[in-house]
Amino acid sequence: MSTMTREEIEQGLQENRFAPGGTARNAHAEVLAAAAEASGDSELFRDALDNLINSYLYSSESTKMLVPFARLLQEYDKDPGAFSKGDTHSLFWQFKWVATAISESPEIPLESATGWLDEMERRYRIAGYSERPVRESELWFADVIGDDERAERAYARWQAADRDDMSDCHACELNGQGHYAMLRGDDARALEVWQPVLAGDKTCAEEPHRVLATALLPLLRLGRFEEARAQHLRGYRMARGKESLLPSVGKHIEFCALTGNEPRGLEILAEHAAHVAPLANLDDRLSFHGGVLVLLRRLKDLGHGHLPAVPYEGVPRTVAELYEVLRADALDIARRFDARNGTTRVSERFLARIGGAPLVDVLPLGVRSAALPQPEPAAAPVAAPVPAPATDGAALAELVRRARAARDLGHPGSDGLWAEVAARVGTADAVDPLVRVDVADHRALAAARAGAGDAAALVTAVRDGYRALGREERAALSELRLASVAAQSGAAPGEIRELLAVALRAAEALEADEPLRGRRIALAELSAIRLESYLRSLEATDAHDHGHGQERAHGELAAELTAFVASYAQSLPDLVAEAEEMLGRIALSEGDPERAVPLLAAAAARAIAAGRPWQAVEPLVLRAGVLMSLGRPEEAEEAARSGLAHAGELTDAEQQAVVRLTLADILLERADAAEAAELALTAAHWFDQAGLTADGGAQARLLLARAYAHQHRNADAAEVLRSTLPDLLEHGEQQALAVREFLGDLLRELGEPREAAEQYLLAAELVKGWEDPRPQAGLAQSAADQLSEARLTPEAVAAYERALELHRLSGDAPVAEVRVLRSLAWLAIREEVSATGVARARTLMAEAAGILETPQGDAPESPELRSELAQTWHQLAQVLDRWVSVHVQEDDDDDEESGPAEALGDAELTALRLEEVLLWDRAAGVYTDLGGDHLAERFQCLNNAAWTERELGRPEAGAARLSALIEELRTWPEGSVPEWILPRAERTVAHLKD
Repeated sequence: MSTMTREEIEQGLQENRFAPGGTARNAHAEVLAAAAEASGDSELFRDALDNLINSYLYSSESTKMLVPFARLLQEYDKDPGAFSKGDTHSLFWQFKWVATAISESPEIPLESATGWLDEMERRYRIAGYSERPVRESELWFADVIGDDERAERAYARWQAADRDDMSDCHACELNGQGHYAMLRGDDARALEVWQPVLAGDKTCAEEPHRVLATALLPLLRLGRFEEARAQHLRGYRMARGKESLLPSVGKHIEFCALTGNEPRGLEILAEHAAHVAPLANLDDRLSFHGGVLVLLRRLKDLGHGHLPAVPYEGVPRTVAELYEVLRADALDIARRFDARNGTTRVSERFLARIGGAPLVDVLPLGVRSAALPQPEPAAAPVAAPVPAPATDGAALAELVRRARAARDLGHPGSDGLWAEVAARVGTADAVDPLVRVDVADHRALAAARAGAGDAAALVTAVRDGYRALGREERAALSELRLASVAAQSGAAPGEIRELLAVALRAAEALEADEPLRGRRIALAELSAIRLESYLRSLEATDAHDHGHGQERAHGELAAELTAFVASYAQSLPDLVAEAEEMLGRIALSEGDPERAVPLLAAAAARAIAAGRPWQAVEPLVLRAGVLMSLGRPEEAEEAARSGLAHAGELTDAEQQAVVRLTLADILLERADAAEAAELALTAAHWFDQAGLTADGGAQARLLLARAYAHQHRNADAAEVLRSTLPDLLEHGEQQALAVREFLGDLLRELGEPREAAEQYLLAAELVKGWEDPRPQAGLAQSAADQLSEARLTPEAVAAYERALELHRLSGDAPVAEVRVLRSLAWLAIREEVSATGVARARTLMAEAAGILETPQGDAPESPELRSELAQTWHQLAQVLDRWVSVHVQEDDDDDEESGPAEALGDAELTALRLEEVLLWDRAAGVYTDLGGDHLAERFQCLNNAAWTERELGRPEAGAARLSALIEELRTWPEGSVPEWILPRAERTVAHLKD
């Protein structure tokens, strides 16, 4: 016998209907069904069975619905009259779910499955329903058993049959129609069918969630990469964490695996680690684990099989281990389906899926993902090593020629060419000694750039090697590098100066006819100018004179650079370009951007003229930023675009990222959000490649989120911002505040009030200690608005009261105070419209009106404050109208329990209505004074007053109000009155006169 009372079971059913889908909800529903059956109450048992079926549907245990459905069907057959019209409709609707569950249950014999379909068809026909749902169920059953002819017939009959109230919603039907087209290899047709769902025109509880996931691979296969990226960001947000949508989650994981986003796929897998288990619904298990297996296989292929994945049945697994266990389990399930169906279709489709090749090398998604570690080196082969093929002498000679040319030109591709030379030299039998020294030079330069401890020794060895081969022009360059290495390692100024002097003497000692003599001397001079400035700053000892000393240092450096430019302007434009860029940076450091602009332009122009366009990128990017700060956006965009155009040969990932981020920032300021988003997306990718995900990558993603928000792609923006939020929060309090507020705004627009409120509250916490209370007040008010929207009334009240306290501390926010007071007034009657609540609301509204009626300093009466006063009277009238409505409803229902404890008498109701009319008239008068911009509010007040007059038994007075307004508005200029107002006012007058 049940230990639960009927009331407890009913309360449990009510709570269970609104619980999140999943095994916990199912377990509770099972307990309630057992208790209802034990109670002997047939009606209660039927309700519990219906609840259990619905619980199973929205979980990974949907196939369990077969048993409770069979029990409910038995109850119907025993006593159809006990089922209401709604109960009967629900039962027949659930038949469709059961038909799907049967197809997804390999343990149900084919004959039984066919019998269930026949039974569904029979019952629908007897009940007078269209065959449309039956034919759709038959289609998917025929498809899974490999009967394509039957599937085609079922599809045709499905489309031909009439829709009725047993048909699936349009969104679900479009999902099925597009999926069938995709299975037949027609991706373009599938996407065409899905378009209304993807666009949000057709939606339901699980759409567009499922279609967004299913459309990913067709979009990729058709090369529609931008759409695929957007649908992934939007769709995964919808599917995340929902047990009934695990197949969709699997498709998002698969998408990541096939677009070079394996780290993102691993993150999604980790978020759903609890579901990487033997799911009760075998079809869902096959679908979800299929997507996971695509990812695991890709990771294995990339050499990451040793990485930890997620546990399976409580046991930690590596990628390779999880792959093997999931694959074996999935293939067993597929074979069970095939054995039941008498076909190999399920296995064939599954194997084709998990063996899928990448559809694009890398598709940047914009969201932050941790980079994968370097793969483990492959194990050495057991067999005897095979000698490397001899390096072709002519090919090596050509490669060396290209590498030297690139090196002499300062080309960014030089490093890559020398790395290839080094690899070839390592396998060659006999190599020119000069080539070996060149390779050593490349390695020494790399060590110097990295600040390696042995850099000086490596450079010294290279110098000696060149000198031994009689290549003094190269040895002179090595001498100069030794000075740079010494400076980088923190050597004493005297040592650095001596090395610079040695380098200059080595350059000057070159033969007069050496082509590079002048260049080596100039390079030594420019390096000395640059390093001497650094040394002077180190030697500045007078702390009290620091500012003047720095000013003198800048002046000396600028003079030296200016002299250098004058000396070499004609002969060495690329070195002069470096000097002019330095001059531009000095001007900026001195707060003179106008002087910097032409210097940076000249530096870029000289680099381009010298045949070194890559050298122009940095001054162009810097110039673009300066021009934006000077309010010259057109010129800034031109400079940034030029920088991007010349960046093609750059190999440095950070430089590629910076030029794109700079242009993206400029374009977003110029309202070109679409191109800005594209550039920010690519910039984020380049920053990731440079290992700067948490720095430049975070800023690029912030800009990307802003660009998406400008395009009203709020879901995309929120996903990008969430992914990089931890990084952005580390970049200072001001940015943390802005980012929290921005994310709160996005979540508010997306209709996620709880999450939005959390971000506003966290932002408010950041400014808690600020002297100015206004930022915290505004954030507290925003949080309160969202808490109220989420119907978290006590929390909203607390947040509003805190906002009110802070607004009053600032003393200059009357409008904000008034709006908070009005919100608190409405919350006072949200849970129950009672005498106490209405009295509280009255008090708060009166307080709000008092603030607005009090003169605000010496300033003339503000139109904004007048408008807020009218709105306060308007809302107070609405509160009173709610109070009246409660009592009128009580009289109409004649139900003492539904109304207030003490009903109002006729005289009290009349007094309230008269007060309403007075308040609306007063508000309308203010709106009249404020002019045409407030016509809609004025009409609303007069309209409300007119209907209240009717309730007072004076419909003619209400009609007269609106008639006077109609006559007035007809005299207004054409186009100045919204089209809807006059027709609506005329209809109301007609109703009032009837």
